[in-house]
Amino acid sequence: MKAPVSAVRRRLSLALRDRVAGPDADRRAHAIWLAPGERRFAPDDPICRVQGHAGMYAGGIRALLLQSLHPLAMAGVGEHSGYRDDPWGRLQRTSEFIAMTTFGPVGSAEKLIDRINRVHETVSGTDRRGRPYSATDPHLLRWVHVAEIDSFLTAHQRYAGTPLTPTEADTYVDQAAYVAGRLGVVDPPRTVAELRSQLTAYRPELETTPGSLDVVRFLLREPPLPVAARPGFWLLAAGAVEMLPDYAREMLGLRLPGRLGALDPVALRAVAGPLGRVGTGAIAWALGDPSEPRNRARSSQRSPRPTG
Repeated sequence: MKAPVSAVRRRLSLALRDRVAGPDADRRAHAIWLAPGERRFAPDDPICRVQGHAGMYAGGIRALLLQSLHPLAMAGVGEHSGYRDDPWGRLQRTSEFIAMTTFGPVGSAEKLIDRINRVHETVSGTDRRGRPYSATDPHLLRWVHVAEIDSFLTAHQRYAGTPLTPTEADTYVDQAAYVAGRLGVVDPPRTVAELRSQLTAYRPELETTPGSLDVVRFLLREPPLPVAARPGFWLLAAGAVEMLPDYAREMLGLRLPGRLGALDPVALRAVAGPLGRVGTGAIAWALGDPSEPRNRARSSQRSPRPTG
């Protein structure tokens, strides 16, 4: 059975690469994982453990849902990102940025950050109520950052076989602050306590908007996937929804149908948590394919291999 199992694993791995990295996956993988050059972080650093873990998939869904609740951030995404017209292209660009700035050569990572900063300079406008927004606004940049890092850390702590210790979790937040600062975030959080405090401070600004509800429809009810691939995605999405703060689920209308809609967080975790764990486990198994560039890189001690 070894050969058939290996073949299935390889097919799933390639399918993930096709979606997440796109048609240029081989070039991107070589540039990130195999190209020579100094790396900013060591393979066993907390940021590499978190952002090389399969929990990033559910964490990424959680981050998008949470970020959508800020009306000005959502206005910028809705009007400039093309997430409906080109959802996979946006995912591929985002995944390349995270991977390159975490695992790639320092020089290449810095060039990519500079490129993103130039793109941000072109993104501005007003929301549906006439309030101005700009992708270079440090306040909005901080919201995007804290919602993202909180989501990645939450997913890792939920799904990793070896979660970060409290000290390691603080180090993760501190390491993630480097890229945030380069992107224009002023005073990014350096500890988990600061992360949670800054996240809480945005609560009064959050709103349920047509844009945030459209993200829910697009991600959870009409995902841009073949019908056969949707059940696997929904496993990850169930985990993402369960990990959201209670207020975010309520604002986004993410309640289970019927009498189950009133489940408390403990009961919700019992229902949706195992689904997310199954989905994350399948991703981790696929990403463990020995032929994957990141795993070949690990053998030469350049980058870590994702764990389940």
